[in-house]
Amino acid sequence: MIVIPMAGASRRFTEAGYDLPKYMLEAHGKSLFRHSVESFSDYFASEPFLFIARKIGPTAEFLEAELRTAGIKQHQVVMLDAPTSGQAETVVRGLEGAIEQGGSDEDQPLTIFNIDTFRSGFRYPGAFEVGDVDGYLETFIGSGANWSNVVPADGEGQRVVRTAEKQQISEYCCTGLYYFRSSQRFRKLFDAEVEALGASGAETYVAPMYNRLIDAGADVRYSVIEPHEVIFCGVPAEYEEFLATEPGN
Repeated sequence: MIVIPMAGASRRFTEAGYDLPKYMLEAHGKSLFRHSVESFSDYFASEPFLFIARKIGPTAEFLEAELRTAGIKQHQVVMLDAPTSGQAETVVRGLEGAIEQGGSDEDQPLTIFNIDTFRSGFRYPGAFEVGDVDGYLETFIGSGANWSNVVPADGEGQRVVRTAEKQQISEYCCTGLYYFRSSQRFRKLFDAEVEALGASGAETYVAPMYNRLIDAGADVRYSVIEPHEVIFCGVPAEYEEFLATEPGN
């Protein structure tokens, strides 16, 4: 299942004067939502999709219109009544809602991706068999403390020994694409993360959850793409840069 969490408040866009949630903004003839979702066009016919959004303004109507013409064979939409503590909780609440709707398996592989990121022509990595690993994170070589990061194991195999959110622990920066072989295990990892965070009020990120898998001896890998293969539109400056770019470049 490909899961697209889109329940954030788009605060930085609101503060910059934008009236619409960022996924509704348009660039080069289509919405940012469409740009993001079409990253997975090769899987529209073969994988189920789950979209998780909040009941804000015309979001439900927007999603209905966009998905009507997207060509995805199987999809569900879960609308949340309230904000969550972060992307990890958004995914968990979405999975629970999808199961309640009766259209989703209790346990299945998850591919989580950001609504404000584009990966034209995405294909699962070929360096390892995705179905045989417990999880993987897609990365590019970069720098900065605003990314989630992975630390590779020594030697071959593209194994991960540590992950972190918004800490520069290596040059391997995550694109925001996260894979877990088991959605049921993902939910258990989240419960453990919430218990560990306690009453701190800290945001629940996805990347650090892999450390629990690694500590339990699970097989977690990473893939590497070129920086030009991914486009970010998470903040107004990135969106405006994308607007100014010639389509196809």
